[in-house]
Amino acid sequence: MRSVRSVLFVLVSAPLWAQDGNQQLLTRPPVLQLTLKQAVQIALAPEGNTRVKLAEEDLKQAGSRSAESRAALLPDFEGYLQYQNETANLEAFGFHFPKVPIPGFVIPTFVGPFSVLDVRATVNQSVFDFSAIRRYQASKVAIEATKADSEGTHDQVTDQVARAYLAGLRAQASLETERANVELSESLLRLAQQQKAAGTGTGIEITRAEVQLANDRQALLVAENDVDKTRLQLLKVIGLKLDNPIELVDRLSYIPMDSVDAAEALATANQHRAELRAQQRRQEGARLNFSATKLERLPSVSAFANYGDIGSSVSNALPTRSVGASLKIPIFDGGRRDARRAESASQFRQEEIRTADLRDQIELDVRVAIDSLHSADAQVKAAEDGLTLAQQEVAQAERRYKAGVTNSVEVTDAQTRLARARDNRINALYNYNLARIDLGAATGTIQSMIQ
Repeated sequence: MRSVRSVLFVLVSAPLWAQDGNQQLLTRPPVLQLTLKQAVQIALAPEGNTRVKLAEEDLKQAGSRSAESRAALLPDFEGYLQYQNETANLEAFGFHFPKVPIPGFVIPTFVGPFSVLDVRATVNQSVFDFSAIRRYQASKVAIEATKADSEGTHDQVTDQVARAYLAGLRAQASLETERANVELSESLLRLAQQQKAAGTGTGIEITRAEVQLANDRQALLVAENDVDKTRLQLLKVIGLKLDNPIELVDRLSYIPMDSVDAAEALATANQHRAELRAQQRRQEGARLNFSATKLERLPSVSAFANYGDIGSSVSNALPTRSVGASLKIPIFDGGRRDARRAESASQFRQEEIRTADLRDQIELDVRVAIDSLHSADAQVKAAEDGLTLAQQEVAQAERRYKAGVTNSVEVTDAQTRLARARDNRINALYNYNLARIDLGAATGTIQSMIQ
């Protein structure tokens, strides 16, 4: 009876399990086929990498600061409504009235209460203020510097995504290599078992092949974990959710590059590096701010006007106005202007030092990237030759082992050298592509290189 009930339970609940499984398949996100170009495009989108989002906010803030500086040169309109009810003691203002020789009559010193209503519009306009003009010019230069910083952020994010994608390709290639090593170990284990069954092999050779297979399977598990880890890191850099499955479409490959001239690459870097353009704009902004502090010693002229009605109430209010101009002549402010001028001069000199240091750093980046690219190119060629020789050695050792000329030690040694040659090739290809990325980042052309 229990078996019948169990069968009925399975038959009844099977459609529910199938329905749940189908629902999971429907809700599971599709695998994103991702190329390096697509990864960079997603990261540079407004909803992509966090640094790109912050760079956009910095640009908005720079625009707001420029608008604030421009406001000092534009008219300032204000309007106000004031109503007050008050009393006044004339003696408090120094008024002392003599006694009048009239019995019972005294001049009052206490006035009120009375009401005052004042409805008025005012305007103030700066006419000549060279310091404010310089500060507005500096704010516009700051916007250009922020734009260049934003472009530099795009280049840095592109470099970061390219490195993460390249690390994923390396992990993927290592996984494929470990799978090939496992297949080779399984094949050699079967060969050792066949040799022992034929009477030409020994038990130690089978054990040796099993140990090698166990080592390769462990390396395969490590490679699988590296693939998962590098893909999670890539998702974080791009700005996608970490539960989004992806598949890297590109493969770790060798794309030869033309010979790179150091002088030409340095000229390209000085022209395209966004960091240098941003630093040059910051230096110009510091120069304008220094000029603004010096111009604070000059007189400034402003105009003002107001118009409105004033009276004890709305019904008896009368129009009044005032128009005028003011000339402000700085004479002495306790040395604050001199201190600001010295501070801004120091800031200007700091930006000049940073610009010179950045130029030296760019030259260093370019020269190191070129040397790394040449070295990596030679590594790839040497690794390809080594892999070819290792494959030939394994094939020869396997044939010798089948013929009974040698034992499995020679095959195991050849297998180990083949695994090392495969790893060397992966590392050489990774270093070569990484050197290409470094050269693109050093010359400021990494985005065009990936496009």
